[in-house]
Amino acid sequence: MRSDLFSADRAERPAQGMTLQNSKMLKVGLNGEVIARQGTMVAYQGRMDFTALGSGGIGNYIKQKLTGEGIPLMRVAGQGDLFLADQASDVFMIDMEPGDGLTINGKNVLAFEPTLKWDIHQVQGAGYLSNAGLFNCGFTGHGRIAITCKGSPVVLNVDQPTYADPQAAVCWSTSLQTGFHRADQLNLHTLLGRSTGEAFTMSFAGHGFVVVQPSEELPISSIAGSGSGQQSGHGDQGLGGLIGGLLGGR
Repeated sequence: MRSDLFSADRAERPAQGMTLQNSKMLKVGLNGEVIARQGTMVAYQGRMDFTALGSGGIGNYIKQKLTGEGIPLMRVAGQGDLFLADQASDVFMIDMEPGDGLTINGKNVLAFEPTLKWDIHQVQGAGYLSNAGLFNCGFTGHGRIAITCKGSPVVLNVDQPTYADPQAAVCWSTSLQTGFHRADQLNLHTLLGRSTGEAFTMSFAGHGFVVVQPSEELPISSIAGSGSGQQSGHGDQGLGGLIGGLLGGR
């Protein structure tokens, strides 16, 4: 049988631990355990057990239920080859050393070694402005982690005030101070739904880096349907909710 499909660059690659099968697929040569995002397994060979972990403890589980954020994880244990991918997103490997700290948008976590410590924490300064990106995942310790990006990302060196769409920000140095910055000017036009589509941005200050992908992950919901052109299904409830939230947040 002959086909370009069977060329050498598409053949399965030998692996020990976590490595890239190709730019959009992670291969884990498993002899023990790895933690991966639920629903990302595309194939495996050998004997493996898959156990759902929720969001990593009851505290993180509650945060996920209240906000729709977090990382639904699974523990994969056994021996063999495990293949992971997330909707053909690009996969990048990060090797963390003791003393490193990295914060990652939960939607961009693909898999990581169990030697890493992780937690879900709240981005300060969001208030009533957004339910997207309120909780992100901090990693410390020694080990390898795989993240996904939709398209080729840019790594911004934070040496001046830096802003990014909270849905496009993939990961950043834990040492950075983060918050939310209103991009749209609050006036009658924004209250009537005339928005630039950039109602707020995430701010970064200090010294470090921010990785930004050329695609915006869709939030769980939006404020008054901003940027979506969709109705909430409850008449003017979206506008009223926005005004109420702004007034209530004073």
